[in-house]
Amino acid sequence: MSEKKMPKLEVCVDSVESAMIAQEGGADCLEVCGNLIIGGTTPGVSQFKQIREACGIKLNVLVRPRCGDFLYTDAEFRMIKEDIRMFRELGADGIVAGCLCADGNLDLERMKELRECAGGLKFTLHRAFDVCRDYRQALEEAVSLRIDTILTSGQACDCIAGKEVLKELLVLAGGRIEILIGSGVNAEAIRQLKEEIHAGSFHMSGKRKLDSGMVYRNEHVSMGLPGLSEFEIFRTDGEEIRRAGEILRGQA
Repeated sequence: MSEKKMPKLEVCVDSVESAMIAQEGGADCLEVCGNLIIGGTTPGVSQFKQIREACGIKLNVLVRPRCGDFLYTDAEFRMIKEDIRMFRELGADGIVAGCLCADGNLDLERMKELRECAGGLKFTLHRAFDVCRDYRQALEEAVSLRIDTILTSGQACDCIAGKEVLKELLVLAGGRIEILIGSGVNAEAIRQLKEEIHAGSFHMSGKRKLDSGMVYRNEHVSMGLPGLSEFEIFRTDGEEIRRAGEILRGQA
């Protein structure tokens, strides 16, 4: 009889404070990244070191040199490989990365190189999978590359919209590769997908907005994306993580 797979709640964090909150809230593991507001990029070295020191749970590191597409220049690809080696040496438990060709297929040669760079670490193919041409083909290719996990919303804007594809992916995976469900994941989404498609692995940020501690505020200058206030900070909500974990583990 095969061993029953335990439920998993991964929380993506882009600060030391969020990492500590997520661990306290009951996260099983963390995806460490920078700049969650733009989908996540490679975290800073000092950020990772502090999280590694503060948290005793497994840390998977997102290696993504920029926002945007997953078609990388030679220089960007060298950066990805160097960062994977560096975070492996710094004590990461897993790597989260992915590359596509211009035609929308997985870049198999580059993915093979990245898998080799990761060595014995767990490897997650991130949501480049959600914008690939053929998710069935990409799943089989990921299995052949010895990738451990696919992070996916079912090629939709969020996991509820992608429910039918996620259901198919769980069947196609057949236990050969983990399907980690992300995008729009919260306690109620976990409840629905756990019941309807028997999903057991979820990835969420559970973030909320905090008001800046700045007293003096120049509201006329913007440093970043249009419409994004300089006086709002995104931080993991420990109570949201706790609720999600309880539902996932059948405690609520």
